[in-house]
Amino acid sequence: MKILKFGGKSLGNGKGIDQVISIIAKKYFDGETISVVVSARGNATDELLELLEAAKKGSDYESNLNLFKTYQTNNFCPSLFKTEFLSLEKLLEGVSLLGDYSEKIKDQVVAFGEILSAKYVTSVLNEKGLKARFVDARELIKTDATFGNAQPIDSVTQKNIQKSFENNEGISVVTGFIASTLQGETTTLGRNGSNYTASLLANYLDAEEFQNFTHVDGIYTANPDLVSDAKKIERLSFNEANELANFGANILHAKTIIPLVEKNIPLRILNVFNPDNEGTLITAEQTNEGIKSLSILDNVSLINLEGRGLLGKTGVDARIFKVMADNAISVSIISQGSSERGIGIVVNTERASDALIGLEKEFETDFYTRDVNKITVDDDISVISIIGQDLSTFHKPYTALIRNKIVPILFNNTSTGRNISLVIKKPDLKRALNVIHGEIFGVSKKINIAIFGHGLVGGTLIDQILSSAKTIEEKKGIKLNVFAIANSTKILLNKKGVTNNWKSEITTNGIPYTIQDIIQFANENHLENLIAVDNTASKDFVTNYVELIENSFDVVSSNKVANTLSYEFYKKLRNALEKNQKNYLYETNVGAGLPLIDTIKLLHLSGENITKIKGVFSGSLSFIFNHFSVEEKPFSEVLQGAISNGFTEPDPREDLCGNDVARKLLILARELDLQNEFDEIQIQNLIPEKLQQISTEAFLSNLEALDEYYETVKLSQKQGNVLRYVGELSGDLQQDKGNLEVKLVSVPESSALGQLKGSDSIFEIYTESYGERPIVIQGAGAGASVTARGVFGDILRIVDKN
Repeated sequence: MKILKFGGKSLGNGKGIDQVISIIAKKYFDGETISVVVSARGNATDELLELLEAAKKGSDYESNLNLFKTYQTNNFCPSLFKTEFLSLEKLLEGVSLLGDYSEKIKDQVVAFGEILSAKYVTSVLNEKGLKARFVDARELIKTDATFGNAQPIDSVTQKNIQKSFENNEGISVVTGFIASTLQGETTTLGRNGSNYTASLLANYLDAEEFQNFTHVDGIYTANPDLVSDAKKIERLSFNEANELANFGANILHAKTIIPLVEKNIPLRILNVFNPDNEGTLITAEQTNEGIKSLSILDNVSLINLEGRGLLGKTGVDARIFKVMADNAISVSIISQGSSERGIGIVVNTERASDALIGLEKEFETDFYTRDVNKITVDDDISVISIIGQDLSTFHKPYTALIRNKIVPILFNNTSTGRNISLVIKKPDLKRALNVIHGEIFGVSKKINIAIFGHGLVGGTLIDQILSSAKTIEEKKGIKLNVFAIANSTKILLNKKGVTNNWKSEITTNGIPYTIQDIIQFANENHLENLIAVDNTASKDFVTNYVELIENSFDVVSSNKVANTLSYEFYKKLRNALEKNQKNYLYETNVGAGLPLIDTIKLLHLSGENITKIKGVFSGSLSFIFNHFSVEEKPFSEVLQGAISNGFTEPDPREDLCGNDVARKLLILARELDLQNEFDEIQIQNLIPEKLQQISTEAFLSNLEALDEYYETVKLSQKQGNVLRYVGELSGDLQQDKGNLEVKLVSVPESSALGQLKGSDSIFEIYTESYGERPIVIQGAGAGASVTARGVFGDILRIVDKN
């Protein structure tokens, strides 16, 4: 025989109940021997409790009662439930007159949900030609008188069940959840009572299999409603299932598992709406070790007992658990320090007030002696249990949580060392589940990216990410999700990621925004592994970095401003990064995508004494002077060529003034812990004073005014020399400040600087160990594609670090 159990959602009117009847009929006509256990249909239990409360308060409950009757009848033989409806009406009338009800009355009322359900299913099956009988479990399962959570009397119950099924033919449709005392008083079996009914039947009837039909395909690595990447688990052992049951798995409960374990009866979790799926099979056979699933408890409270005076005192735990035992309160988690100075226990929220009152009474004397400082209750918590987690690898999910600004309040592991539970703030639950799930299961790690600035570099970066995303996910298991694209006024938001049509979408669907709006969007949608990318040149935007970092964003930037503002801001930003354990990468700030900053960081970190840094920092000025030095062309013509090719800013004076090179030089100086400010840099402005203040249009029409000066400079060089515009950091770089200078120099054409071609940049790093032979880094120093690729590289480096 197989025991089939159907839950309330499965039995709801419409597709649900039709599917249930179809599944039962197929098994019947295929010749399978089955018995069926049913829960109350739809939301019957909740609706009955609401009717009870309304009656208790003297409110009008009759209209809702009529709606209840209509739903439960479902246009099927109105007289079928005549007796049950009359009994229910009398009970509600009595509650209304008394203005109150007992647990005993409550059990009698909610029992109608299962009775109506079983009668309805039995009648439909018989009408369709199947031989079915209605079985009231109150006649079979006998319990103690603990109304609301009664415990079966095994010997009597076993005898009753075996006798009832002794000569059974056809299909027995049994009421789940309900039972009765030896005196015939209706009781209920508590949480997951219908599953418990089914597992008792399976045990006492030596069933071949217990098939639990729900609205999901089986047990998942996490709740699929909360974690979109959750995967179905094909097989579990009873031990693993029991761990899941103990820590909140909705379709399992410990008391359901135990009767099955006793007889080694397999349990299969199936989906009513997908009956061909094989579901999750739970057997006594041990599966491979490893993490199986994430389970949650979210109707729980944390009770904290703190007391400096408890240091060194023994017996505190015993007193706490005595209070819990006296009040019949179950403790799911306890965590404490070895000193017993602070103890936290997790209990069901419904019993938290009782626990608090009992503890305050127990420790009343300790309050007076100030041995106990306070006892508090925190209802705003949830518990995540990592089933199968080994302490030796626990650092991985724990570190991932910290990176995402989720700090567990406490954690606890079982004596087996194979189950770790974390207590976290309830608002963090969904994001925490996704962070842990992405870290420990073989699914793609999701990286959520917000990109600010979609001009030439930003737009190229977005297209690079979108075109590479599929390959990166396949090869690296990393899912890059650009959830936000912003310019100075509008932002496009999509939690599932923008598409290739982002340019038109931001025009039509973009909305005004603040940084707080983006942070709120990320929080509301529980987005994890956040990276903010700044492709602007805005001085104002960089002031948002600290707030982004404090709200769990790593930062990648091609914007040089943040690293060249005051040294005070520079340190404030670094302090925020350290405090929040976040990353800030900006390799493209100097030399586009060249590995310059990383090289200098590594040398400095290793203790290498860097004595000087010198180089051509600007790809634009590299192009201009490389050509001007060797070609017989006036300076204005070479400059115009650079402008036409897009190597300069729209107003080329932004390149020629030297400020861009100076900012890059200052960035490198600060990587060596130098405290220089921007106004301390000596900068040679390449623009004659009379051309510095005129309009861009006027400047562009007077480029010839530059020719005479630069021709003189060019001709005054030594034979075989060429012009280069360089930045140089020198002096005693072990002190607080160095000498920073940006200037036009003449160098031998045969030197490293002199051999530079095109728009390449070059950097010479002189160190104590290398002496007069510098480390040379050379390559493309300009271009949107190169810079965007460098920013993309920084994004992937952060992903790799995390």
